[in-house]
Amino acid sequence: MLTHPLTDTAEMRALEPHHAAQFAAFIERHREHLAPWLPWAATLTDDPQTRTWLQRYADDTARDGGRIYGIWLDGELVGGTLFRTFDTRFRTAEIGVWLAPHAQGRGLITQAAQRMIAWAVDERGINRVEWRTVPGNTRSIACAKRLGMTLDGVLREAFPYRGVNHDAHVYSLLAAEWRGRSRQ
Repeated sequence: MLTHPLTDTAEMRALEPHHAAQFAAFIERHREHLAPWLPWAATLTDDPQTRTWLQRYADDTARDGGRIYGIWLDGELVGGTLFRTFDTRFRTAEIGVWLAPHAQGRGLITQAAQRMIAWAVDERGINRVEWRTVPGNTRSIACAKRLGMTLDGVLREAFPYRGVNHDAHVYSLLAAEWRGRSRQ
C-alpha cells in the first residue's frame, strides 16, 4: 500500500524521511490544533528531528512493524495516519490519525482508516485493531464509532502528557466485525 486514492482530489501515501521538511512545515502551521492531542506535534520543531522521527517509522516498516502515511489534498499535505503499533505475532495494531482544520468534514480520516484496517485485516491477518484517545477528543471518538469500533474501556491515567496523567479510552474492532461490516 504505497499510494491509495481517497477521493478525486485526495490520496494517502507513505510519509517517508524525504518528506521531513514538508511534514515539519505542516506541523508548524498546525501545531496549536494538533499539540493538545499528539505529543509529537509539540516536540517535532525542525527538519532534522522530523526526519529522525519519520526514519523510525521507515525502520519499523522494514521490520514489519509500525507504518506512517500522509494524506494529500490537491497536492497539499493535510494530515496523516499511522499504525502506532503493528504486531503480526499477536495480530494486533493501533491506529493514530491527525488532520488540518481546513481539511476536516470531508471523510478523509475515516476513508484512510478504513483502507488501513482493510489492509491490516485482509492482507496481514491482523485480528484486533485499536484506537486510543483521551475522553475530550470528541472528533476522534466520533471517527472510532463511524469505523464500527467498540469502547472496550478506560485506561485510567495511562497517558502522561504535559505534566498530567490523562485517561485513555480504548476502542477496538475485531477482524470478524470488520468482515461482517464490509459485507453489508
